[in-house]
Amino acid sequence: MPKHFLPSENDADAPVLSVAQLARSVRELLERRYPLLWVAGEISNLRPASSGHLYFVLKDEQAQVDCVMFRGRAAHLGWEPRDGLRVEARALVTLYEPRGRFQLNVEAMRRAGVGQLYERFLRLKEKLEREGLFAPEAKRAPPAHPRRIGVVTSLQAAALRDVLTTLARRNPSIAVIVYPVPVQGEGAGDKIARMLALAGRRAECDVLLLVRGGGSIEDLWAFNEEAVARAIRACPIPVVVGVGHETDATIADFAADCRAPTPTAAAELVSASRAELLAQVLQLAARSSRDAERRLEYAMQRVDALARRLVHPAERLRVSRQLLVQLAARLASAAGRRLDAFAARMALARANLQSLDPAAVLARGYSITRDAAGAVLRDQARVREGEKLVTTLAKGWLESEILRKGGESLH
Repeated sequence: MPKHFLPSENDADAPVLSVAQLARSVRELLERRYPLLWVAGEISNLRPASSGHLYFVLKDEQAQVDCVMFRGRAAHLGWEPRDGLRVEARALVTLYEPRGRFQLNVEAMRRAGVGQLYERFLRLKEKLEREGLFAPEAKRAPPAHPRRIGVVTSLQAAALRDVLTTLARRNPSIAVIVYPVPVQGEGAGDKIARMLALAGRRAECDVLLLVRGGGSIEDLWAFNEEAVARAIRACPIPVVVGVGHETDATIADFAADCRAPTPTAAAELVSASRAELLAQVLQLAARSSRDAERRLEYAMQRVDALARRLVHPAERLRVSRQLLVQLAARLASAAGRRLDAFAARMALARANLQSLDPAAVLARGYSITRDAAGAVLRDQARVREGEKLVTTLAKGWLESEILRKGGESLH
């Protein structure tokens, strides 16, 4: 602390503090000297304010201190404080400067003895976690559409009414079997474990709901028992746990196949809404109708296409006959053209033959002379005088004898 905050009686020049400065100095000193700590005592003169803040006195046999718990912290208590209740408060030691009043600002509060229970809770959680009892791969998904749901809880529990009301509202066609068991008090954990084992052996349900309403850690302690956790994992039926409020957490929650924040949420988790199912059915029906109509339209189009390809036998015969006539006409036309061409070539060949025919040449006044050997004479040098020749005319032939020869042709 600065030196001027501790003036001596003989220091005439020492500063004079205002009340506000003094209060602030004391508050700072207290908050530095006493950080957050746990204080045990009994609640007295509890005054809940309309703002949501809690004002009360924490006392024991020898002293008392004013306390305030602001709304944001009080909202997460999970239980209702009352006068005469022994508690343990985690608080900041401070001074309320406007009144110069020593007080505790309470950050968290639990019932007396809860600290030991919480330590037991943490030790058991760590032990079972090491064994793999909470492993995600070991958990089973609840069935999407169970036909029968089992509810493990007390017959007097408000949680049972909440579950039954929710199931009746969402889907009244689902059958429900209640397995009654105490959910609080001495031996409740062992009884819950035995009931889970019995429900598993009877195998009457598709899923089990282990539910209970909210309460203090002592009230919910049965669900922190090791026997309950092991019974949940040993049960052949998927187990959904809905214990307490959303902020509550128990060993059973960690061991469960599925955890719901409240009993009502557990019932909603395992029951598909009848209205939603009906809407889905209607949607699927409409989709199926559209698909069927579309397939029918496609089939009708295919039939039309096939009908266009399908021809009556009489029509096929008519078309075939028409094609045959056309082919015959084309064949006849082709044959005629080929015959005409052949005839033209024959006429040309005949004309050529006629022009080359020796008889035609002879008919024009020419003749063919052959020697005695029958060879055609083209040169007078090949014959001798006195040799006999044969001359062929257009009509008949002549035999002659060479009297003399000349070197030039006669005209």
